[in-house]
Amino acid sequence: MKNLIILVILLSTTITVAQSDKEKIKETLLDYIEGTADGSPERIKKAFHKNLNLYSITNDSLSITSGKKYIGYFKEGEKRDRIGKIISIDVVNNAAMAKVEIDFPKGKRLYTDYMMLLKVQGEWKIIHKSYTYVPY
Repeated sequence: MKNLIILVILLSTTITVAQSDKEKIKETLLDYIEGTADGSPERIKKAFHKNLNLYSITNDSLSITSGKKYIGYFKEGEKRDRIGKIISIDVVNNAAMAKVEIDFPKGKRLYTDYMMLLKVQGEWKIIHKSYTYVPY
């Protein structure tokens, strides 16, 4: 019985930590989603690791954009027609993967972002973004 109680306490602690990390990851993803929609480069910068790159396919070839260049596309207070939502978060220890959808109603495109995150010095940072879109 004593071993069962210890196991329940350990599992409860693990679940609580995972939930806490998921909430922190969600905050990081919202910094990205809301920062890009509301024109807040500082929020985007807060979400991204300084060495982040973005990857996509253009004309059947790999396209790589630095996070710094991407953040430069956004100007303070310049809102964009972007509606983002978090689809999923998978976290194990200090690594996570998230799927985010960004709808561009005016451009009639739905982007899917696959984010890799790591917990760096106690903070969750997006370290990699791969994305694609489908027109509608």
